[in-house]
Amino acid sequence: MSATGASPSDATALPGPDRPRPVRWYRRRAILVAAGTIIVVAVTVITDLPVHSSNASDISAERSVMSEVNTDMTPCTYAAKESFSINADQLAGRLTASDRRQAPGLLRDDLSACSFTDNSIFDLADVEPPSSAAGKRLGELVNTVTLWATSDALGAISDLEVLLDNPNDVGPERDLLKRERALSSDRAAARADVSAADHILGTRLSEPNLPVLPDEKPSTG
Repeated sequence: MSATGASPSDATALPGPDRPRPVRWYRRRAILVAAGTIIVVAVTVITDLPVHSSNASDISAERSVMSEVNTDMTPCTYAAKESFSINADQLAGRLTASDRRQAPGLLRDDLSACSFTDNSIFDLADVEPPSSAAGKRLGELVNTVTLWATSDALGAISDLEVLLDNPNDVGPERDLLKRERALSSDRAAARADVSAADHILGTRLSEPNLPVLPDEKPSTG
């Protein structure tokens, strides 16, 4: 017992500056860890909550998607129409000697315009519609339009290249019929996706830039 009557081990009895200062609550490690965990969980929950955009903003976003899709498709659709027109003129005997000299180079350029070597097709494949219900249908449209260009049109133009010099080649002729039906079928699927998005949004979006090509055979299915 000290002269003051307080035990040296009794920290709370020590006077003034000799008394240990209590640890502030916000400096306690366990509390800091718990608080940090709560903050992380709260942020995660907030960022995972669905974002409900207005119908007007959805319509604006989907119109932007269709504008980008159709812009990116323009070189390929032009190329496909040119290739089929050359073939139609050849079958009808309308190609002049000058036309025949130019045709192979034109078809090579057309082939490139519908492949991933073309920047527009590369950009098309990178289009990302919103995650809304209508956006999901336009996501399917982007896939279908890309298939129309890089498989249907590309394959058809490749067949037309061969048929330009060998019009009686049975193999490319049969494959061309298959490609033409795919062009028609995929065009119908893309239009159906836009129609479904229109129904969801209550509006009318632009139609996909997938024209019917000269002498194209319709889909049988």
